Amino acid sequence: MTELNKYRIDRVFEAPLEMVWRAWTDPEILAEWYGPGVETIIHKFDLTPGGEWLNEMKWGEKSDLSRMVFQEIEPQKKLVWKHYSTDAEWNTIANPMMENWPRELLTTVEFEADGSKTNVSLILEALNTTEAELACFAEKAAGLEQGWGGGFKVMDAIFARQKA
Repeated sequence: MTELNKYRIDRVFEAPLEMVWRAWTDPEILAEWYGPGVETIIHKFDLTPGGEWLNEMKWGEKSDLSRMVFQEIEPQKKLVWKHYSTDAEWNTIANPMMENWPRELLTTVEFEADGSKTNVSLILEALNTTEAELACFAEKAAGLEQGWGGGFKVMDAIFARQKA
């Protein structure tokens, strides 16, 4: 996308819609691929509008804590949540790992069946940003491809395993 406050990634998965939807909405499967290369612990996952997803990504002695609040859920069509960095009590804080990272992100994931494949579009939008946060998001957006792309590769392996 050309807007500085938005990042978009599109992906076609060689898996049916039901399988792809489950990978995004079943906490056990989600923990396998979300945050590739780290241990992901899902402390809470309430897939309802207003429900929270409390997430911890761990590597070594470090942890990155996030709280997501679901805004919209259309089964097998769309997931929308707001994403916040948090402290150990799940209170919103500035991202402790990246100075000037936006405090609030809106994530929209859309799913579309295409025969035995599934098209997924993910859009991250930085909300209510300062100029420094917007500049940081625009600068770091290219690096988001590595994280999401890495997670999507893990999803491919999960789907291959599930099909076998």
